[in-house]
Amino acid sequence: MDNFITNFHTSTSTEDDAGLLDAYSRTVTQLAEQVGPATAKIEIQKRSADKPSEGAASGSGSGFVFTPDGYLITNSHVGSGASRIEVTLPGTEPQQARLVGEDPHTDIAVINIPGHDLPSVLFGESRSLKVGSIAVAIGNPFGLSFTVTAGVVSALGRSLRTQTGRLVDDIIQTDAALNPGNSGGPLVGSSGRVIGVNTAMFRPAQGICFAIAIDTAKLIALKLMREGAIRRAYLGLGAQTVPIVTRLRRHHDIAQATAAFIVEIVAQSPASRAGLREGDLIIQLGETPIAGVDDLHRVLIENAAQRTADVAVIRGTSIERMTITPELD
Repeated sequence: MDNFITNFHTSTSTEDDAGLLDAYSRTVTQLAEQVGPATAKIEIQKRSADKPSEGAASGSGSGFVFTPDGYLITNSHVGSGASRIEVTLPGTEPQQARLVGEDPHTDIAVINIPGHDLPSVLFGESRSLKVGSIAVAIGNPFGLSFTVTAGVVSALGRSLRTQTGRLVDDIIQTDAALNPGNSGGPLVGSSGRVIGVNTAMFRPAQGICFAIAIDTAKLIALKLMREGAIRRAYLGLGAQTVPIVTRLRRHHDIAQATAAFIVEIVAQSPASRAGLREGDLIIQLGETPIAGVDDLHRVLIENAAQRTADVAVIRGTSIERMTITPELD
């Protein structure tokens, strides 16, 4: 009897585990089938300005179609300085693409290929992500076309320096494996919507990879489509979106539930000259309530620089107000 009970529990446990693994496998398969057709292999050629006679250097990366008429998001560092860009979607021949615009400070670029009714992704909302959520990366590591890796969202609100030296905020950390060539590909959530743009791996470590939050990427991509470039103001700080303690919200009658938490102040920057400090929570800039990093980006992109503005922060338990003069980036 004891053996029967033991065998029964072992069998039940094994079946439960198999069921969970099967459900996970189906989820990853469905995500790959849903987003894979819109994920592109991007090959570039760069001609050296110093040695134009020596031919073109080549490289590759990934991207994804986000409009049916052929607009793709990729990383700025994938296509920057390219003399020729070729895009290949699954089951199609390579097509020459044009660079619509790029923003090295957020490592986002938009390119375009001819076409209509192309398979395209749906955008999710990175602000609603939770640590532990499923994350699936699709791309072309080392030129191996349309490779799928799966993991989870390991952390949120990281900051990462781009090749220009500027901080990109609200970076998603994931353990979905990335390698050279994955850059610019989609990071997909369990809903089948894109939650990030894969951008980098932490080389000394295993399983620490990063993606630009899709809320940031959407803002930059739409601006690039309209204007071809980003003209923004510069504060000189790194920040992440965090909740405001409920009792502080009630005490100060603050409408929004979140704010931009300052994690770094750049020396000799507008932020340092204004008296902002690490640990401050920015809740308002000018007339705009700040509920997080995306609001901060939006204000700095849409408003001209070198205009002095009031900034309100929560410092400790009190609200401090000061003035700041952003610089033109």
